[in-house]
Amino acid sequence: MEHVVNIIMMLAACGAFLVGFKFLSDNMEKLAGNSLKKLFNKTSDKKLIGVGIGALSTAVVQSSGVTTVMVVGFVNAGIMTLYQAATMIMGANIGTTITAQLAALSSFDIAPFFIALLFVGVMMDMLSKDDKIKSIGLALAGLGLVFFGLEIMSDSMSGYKTMPEVTNFLSSISNPFLLLLFGVIFTALLQSSSAVTTIIIAMATQGLIIGGGGNAILFIILGSNIGSCVTALISSIGTSVNARRTSMMHLLFNVTGALLFMVLLLIWSKPVVGSDFYEVTFQTWFAGEGAEGTQIAMFHTFFNVFCTILFLPFTNVLVKIATILIPDEEEEKKAEWELMYMDKRFLSTPAIALGQLQKESFRMADMSMESVQIAFRSFIDRDASALGKVDEKNENIGKISEQISDYLVRVSASGISLSDEKLVSAIHNNVGDIARIAELADNFTKYTRREIKENLVFSEGINEKLEIMHGLLQKQYLLVKEIILSGNRNLMEESDRLEDQIDVMRKDLVAEHIVRLSQGKCRPENNTVFINLVCNMERIGDHLNFIAHSVDNQAE
Repeated sequence: MEHVVNIIMMLAACGAFLVGFKFLSDNMEKLAGNSLKKLFNKTSDKKLIGVGIGALSTAVVQSSGVTTVMVVGFVNAGIMTLYQAATMIMGANIGTTITAQLAALSSFDIAPFFIALLFVGVMMDMLSKDDKIKSIGLALAGLGLVFFGLEIMSDSMSGYKTMPEVTNFLSSISNPFLLLLFGVIFTALLQSSSAVTTIIIAMATQGLIIGGGGNAILFIILGSNIGSCVTALISSIGTSVNARRTSMMHLLFNVTGALLFMVLLLIWSKPVVGSDFYEVTFQTWFAGEGAEGTQIAMFHTFFNVFCTILFLPFTNVLVKIATILIPDEEEEKKAEWELMYMDKRFLSTPAIALGQLQKESFRMADMSMESVQIAFRSFIDRDASALGKVDEKNENIGKISEQISDYLVRVSASGISLSDEKLVSAIHNNVGDIARIAELADNFTKYTRREIKENLVFSEGINEKLEIMHGLLQKQYLLVKEIILSGNRNLMEESDRLEDQIDVMRKDLVAEHIVRLSQGKCRPENNTVFINLVCNMERIGDHLNFIAHSVDNQAE
């Protein structure tokens, strides 16, 4: 009965550890959301910068799986090159080792202080109304739960070290290839090499030595690195060729590194040279009572850093091999209505998803302003031949609007911070304003058709003034785009000044038109078309102004 209880406690502790790990990862992701967004916006062709971004983002969110899935998404969206993706994946492998380093601390007497964070974090979540404080609290609670799980796991394992049948069984599993395979399968099931390494550390600190000591434990760590590729491989199903190549590079990097080290460990083993690699290196360097966890954690870090240093100069070769293994296919060109920046894989990281949806909304805005330009040009030139392009473009704008709105709903439903919720609301409103601009462009086409059908002729110099007003709108749009995408609020005053200028111009044009009508210089049948056209142009300026000031609501 005692053994059954121990097994139940060990499984429960493992569950508590994994739940704590998820709490820690999810809330760190929320806290670092904007920082992650800025990091990924700084993608560079410089190798070390790519490695640094991958390592830092993974260390923060405590999951290489999250980072690699995001990288696959960026490549699938065509935002990131294979070269950039390769360096970030290498960095992610380094960043993921921070979890094992934390787990190794459980060997020391400071573990109770970390467990105390479980209570502190829960209190912060219960007593605070601030989303940021609540996320910090839940992250601390997650960290406390990780150590609590490790402590219970270690206690439940401690009884087995005095049971010969258990220790003999673990010692008998000494085949390197079997141990490697165990690491691969166990990690694939848990979808986390960090979790596997942590469990192995918990076993080692209790004297439960797999394979009888020596290099044996390292083969499981090598297998865990291969198994960590499963998440990215699954994520790449149904993606573009380059996205699948990204997952292949991840697999190539981890498999090649693991196999090279496996050869080293097989050569540098007691039967061959009289001593094991692990005994001579990490067990010697980090000797002392209870240092088993530190030794495993340091090897995990050393392995990934060493492989990165080894393969980084050959990044181009890695890209080339992946390209050969997954050859080019004749892919259909994306239709204009298909999203360019957003990928469903970003939904697991709301801050990244919202940044991409913001970009999509301005791709939609680019199309709306292009629609305005085509429609306006057709009116000035009295040319109906291009009006079909406006109808087609506006139809695509409508489809993009629906997709962005759908993603915004899904992001909002995933449980996000108040600041992100404000951004969701702002993007929703902006998409609505952008759609209205496209509708106003559609109004222009109606005026053009009537202008041509009824052979309307406007007073001399009117077209030139309309051109000036249209130019102001295009200039205002560029400022608004810069304000939203770059966060440069210093341009707000100039944007407002242009909007006021457009309002004044509308009033002057209408007033001048009424004077011309009273003087008989303008035909009465022109009245409706001209006034509606000018008022619609002013409304475009209003919608652009609404979009620019959406940042005010986010700052509240």
